[in-house]
Amino acid sequence: MHENLKNIHVGKLIHRYMEECGIDVERAAAFLKVDEEELEQMYTRKSLDCDTLLRWSKLLKYDFFRIYSQHLILYSPQDTNITKRKKKVKSSLPDFKKNIYTEEVIYYLVELVVNGKKTYKQIKTEYNIPSTTVLRWIHKYGKPEDEKMDDTPPNENTDKNKIS
Repeated sequence: MHENLKNIHVGKLIHRYMEECGIDVERAAAFLKVDEEELEQMYTRKSLDCDTLLRWSKLLKYDFFRIYSQHLILYSPQDTNITKRKKKVKSSLPDFKKNIYTEEVIYYLVELVVNGKKTYKQIKTEYNIPSTTVLRWIHKYGKPEDEKMDDTPPNENTDKNKIS
């Protein structure tokens, strides 16, 4: 799924997930209120309108919108002047206080570092993620299962780190 976050083709993703779930084409067509031919055409579309995507999300019990949200987090860095602009413009839209990274995205980014494809500084710069966050992810998720430690972030004083 990670490779699909940069160039999203939602029709292919829906088709693949539909097959994985074993959902019958007739059931999907009835739920979406389309004929089977129109349903098959949706699989070839790079994008779908929001109402259709919402119905697919409900049918398959999968949040396809999150794919787009994760794309924004990874490939559209936050504007550093956003706080200045927000003070000038009041919006009736919800204000999302911080980015929420899914486990898949965290594992993907940690995997890039662990496999030597990127440094943690490159992750920090390219995706606008604070150093401490990237380092905490590497510490927590970047080790083989048998080497994983507790959830204590690096550089935090614990009983294990204290000098007597």
